[in-house]
Amino acid sequence: MKTRTHKKNKVNVITLGCSKNIYDSEVLMGQLRANDFTVSHEDDNSDAPVVIINTCGFIDNAKQESINTILEWAEAKQKGLVEKVYVTGCLSERYKPDLQKEIPNIDEYFGTRDLPRLLKTLNADYKQELIGERLLTTPMHYAYFKVSEGCDRPCSFCAIPLMRGGHVSIPMDRLTQQAKDLARQGVKELILIAQDLTYYGLDLYKKRNLAELLEKLCDVEGIEWIRLHYAFPQGFPLDALDVIAREHKICKYLDMPLQHITDNMLGSMRRGTTKQRTIDLVNTIREKIPGIAIRTTLIAGYPGETVEDFEEMKQWVHDTKFERLGIFTYSHEENTHAYKLEDNVPQKEKQRRADEIMKLQKKISLAHNKSLIGKTMKVLIDRKEGDYFIGRTEFDSPEVDNEVYISAASDNSSSPLLSGEGAGVRSSNSSSPSEKPEGLYLRTGDFVNVKITNAKDYDLEADVIPAKAGI
Repeated sequence: MKTRTHKKNKVNVITLGCSKNIYDSEVLMGQLRANDFTVSHEDDNSDAPVVIINTCGFIDNAKQESINTILEWAEAKQKGLVEKVYVTGCLSERYKPDLQKEIPNIDEYFGTRDLPRLLKTLNADYKQELIGERLLTTPMHYAYFKVSEGCDRPCSFCAIPLMRGGHVSIPMDRLTQQAKDLARQGVKELILIAQDLTYYGLDLYKKRNLAELLEKLCDVEGIEWIRLHYAFPQGFPLDALDVIAREHKICKYLDMPLQHITDNMLGSMRRGTTKQRTIDLVNTIREKIPGIAIRTTLIAGYPGETVEDFEEMKQWVHDTKFERLGIFTYSHEENTHAYKLEDNVPQKEKQRRADEIMKLQKKISLAHNKSLIGKTMKVLIDRKEGDYFIGRTEFDSPEVDNEVYISAASDNSSSPLLSGEGAGVRSSNSSSPSEKPEGLYLRTGDFVNVKITNAKDYDLEADVIPAKAGI
């Protein structure tokens, strides 16, 4: 096969896994750009001679996807389509010796904390002054915002501490500056991420300091939404709830993985809590922040999960009616505490249990969405697909939650539909603003008020509410 003519100092970055990996890839890309590299992200048509694969090693499916991607690019290198392939991230951190043995055609493997070494291999300098700066891969109006790295929790099923190390909080002054930098770039929504958001500050300030961090971020001009992901329930800092309830910039949304509910499972999982304390915490959150959307994730088929354990979890899901919920089938991970246990629930049964929970959650989600019909909601426009503008409410995070579909053919009113620069009605056949519009024009990254007109299992349909004259 004829080799491509490559452009020097050009790199294509491939990202697999969670939002924390997206953040890490963006930091890597920012460093490369500062070193005068031309950088692309997941560009199938790139002529870059160098490919960097940022892998995930969380559970079996993610690991297999990462391995398949490495094999694909190793083959591309063998065919002369690229010159160099480097692998970094969680899978490489966890299984480097195995990967080197099984896929030797990769030029080098790096771990999660090897960014300076990776840059040096590319003859690039690690620029300390750029810590926290990055090249965004998300739409410019929102960004994942990592507040800490690693995790000190002893959860039996989780391999993240093996790949990410212990908990390290990022100082508040540095985070505040990063938020200001992002706001200057046009970012309106910060999605706070960490392995354990509620642990923030213990290492630096000797107390859980999420509440103070939130207050400082709320003071950043230009940031309009702040969203919280990955809050650990045990030791939850209740003062943060007061800040969430008080500050209008903080979305009434909380991603809090609870994993299970029976005392038997919570104990074996080493979650540091009980069924009753979990129920009490959820109730407290809802009492302090009326209308909040709680997203949680669960595990089906953990070692020793009996039919009774599963039925108790299912009843709890039915009774609690989480606004957002996902579930994983248990993955037996080497070197975790749970790996010592017998993985005694067959995979088919794990999947059946997971499917049963999601069937229940589908009904819960539909009922919740139907209750929103006729209500007015604020929506952030993410993109346009076909004949629809697609956005999210404050109760929805990108990629994982509900979306709001707004017909681009909508002609609710001849009034301006949005306030702000560049917003309004697009009419291709008339120059007079008083004539009836033929289509709706919304900009990506704009906020708009809508009226919910229809509800589906996991999505909503809506019409834009015209802005009042003079606003």
